[in-house]
Amino acid sequence: MPKYFTVLLLMLLSFTVRAQTWEVGGSVGASAYIGDLNTNNIFKPSGAYGGVFVKRNFDRYLGLRLNFIYGEIAADDSKSSIEQFRERNLSFSDQLKELSLTLDFNFMSYIPEAGKNKYTPYVFLGAGVTSYAPRTIYNYREVSLRNLKTEGTAYGTRTVVVPFGAGFKYNIGGKWTLGAELGYRYTNTDFLDDVSGVYKAFPTPNSASARLADRSREVGAGPAIVGSQRGDFNPKDFYGFFGLTLSYTFITSKCYY
Repeated sequence: MPKYFTVLLLMLLSFTVRAQTWEVGGSVGASAYIGDLNTNNIFKPSGAYGGVFVKRNFDRYLGLRLNFIYGEIAADDSKSSIEQFRERNLSFSDQLKELSLTLDFNFMSYIPEAGKNKYTPYVFLGAGVTSYAPRTIYNYREVSLRNLKTEGTAYGTRTVVVPFGAGFKYNIGGKWTLGAELGYRYTNTDFLDDVSGVYKAFPTPNSASARLADRSREVGAGPAIVGSQRGDFNPKDFYGFFGLTLSYTFITSKCYY
């Protein structure tokens, strides 16, 4: 996947500048996660994110944006308002690194400084790849969960993602644009949080894998029954970012007006 994005970027660089502009910028804000430890609150912040992007604007409406985003997501059953979750007592944190390519569409004709409109709403859709590594705190130490196979399942270090969302941008002066954006990522994994299906049996009950698979005993609610529900049975996890963007557009003398 990284090679795929490199090729696409080189293709963009090879295009002529006629009727096109370059745009570079960054973004900051909050990250959100929807999965087995947060099943329904799509706006619940669970960490922070920051990113950079370079964009090729083909005309007043369409642009292709290459993004790199670093974000953190986390959830903790012990802080849940649902008693069943508190008794399950699982927790995780994850550092996400996303490389994605999105097609942006402006609803209004927009060129900073040169165009007639100073603002526009927009939507975007694309594809990308994200690396992830769920971890948790156990005995006051941070522990990586992937290699422990807490559900007896091996999963990778990366997942394909489909970014989608919407935003609003405003020309604050000159070639500078300030925006607000909300976007989510459909992923191809159910293990961003290391939780997916049912409780498994372990040959060594006191192993780290067994202890971190079932943490209900730490709060006096276990042990969990082998084969009983551990996750929410939804097939995939989601994550998202909502925050502010700031960008600068390079408009050439041959650009569209």
